[in-house]
Amino acid sequence: MQGSDNIPPLMASRTATTLGEQTKLFLQDIRISHTLFALPFAYVGAVIAGRGHPTLLQILWITVAMFGARTVAMAANRIIDRDIDRITPRTKNRPLASGRLRPAVMWGAIAGGLALLIVAAWQLNPLCVKLLPVAAVGVLTYPLFKRFTWGAHLMLGAVDALAPLGAYVGVAAAVAPPAGLLFLAVLLWVAGFDLPYSLMDIEADRRNRIHSFPAAFGEHATRTATLLLHGATTALLALVGLTAGSGPWWYLSVAAGAVLIAYEARELRSSNVLLMNDRIFKANMLFSLVVLAASLAGYIA
Repeated sequence: MQGSDNIPPLMASRTATTLGEQTKLFLQDIRISHTLFALPFAYVGAVIAGRGHPTLLQILWITVAMFGARTVAMAANRIIDRDIDRITPRTKNRPLASGRLRPAVMWGAIAGGLALLIVAAWQLNPLCVKLLPVAAVGVLTYPLFKRFTWGAHLMLGAVDALAPLGAYVGVAAAVAPPAGLLFLAVLLWVAGFDLPYSLMDIEADRRNRIHSFPAAFGEHATRTATLLLHGATTALLALVGLTAGSGPWWYLSVAAGAVLIAYEARELRSSNVLLMNDRIFKANMLFSLVVLAASLAGYIA
């Protein structure tokens, strides 16, 4: 999972000059493939809002919005955090932090991503357009929070949770209890697996006065908090099913949450933090797909 951060120093010293090199480094730095990680829950929001039948056009514009928002968020993160990345061992060889990628590329990505987000919101419905400034501010500013509070993990979760909330609004043109509960579920879910991820930088964060939960409370508390947050996620998913009338198949997602917690409880005992995070990341990716499948089955069945 972290292979793209481990670039040999000799490679890290040269600024890429060709358009192809800059494009490759840009895609590597923002991890475009990780957009797929956030998509399933966006589609869950759309499925619940459309009671199993969002239109293909709505799905298209939700996908465009997700791609735009994810691009803005990651590009803003790299720009805002490039000085922190340079002094953190795990991230110092990232393309932007190491000087191989030009900052102008990231600024261009932010502008392009915002344009996609605006067009997608406009195509979905007027309420999406009205709520767009809130989403834009969130994706542009969330990296700043680690400078002030360990609650940055929750802010990251809130930004990612805008995906299912926005998708729900995009289909239903309204905000209802299932949308709010799904927002909270995804917020806690993302924060939960971001905590063990931050264990990789615990010493650097303490040294550089970066606010993270592990740096503030230690490793044991971090591992415990991950399980508690994902327990709350599972409970919230049950409430989503109750309020949305999603049918009995929806509770497959609740069962998947319980399995995820059991699996993480085992993995969180590992002393190999890198391997532990790789496995937890993959498990959570599978979990998001199971929740999407459960939402579809709940209405189709």
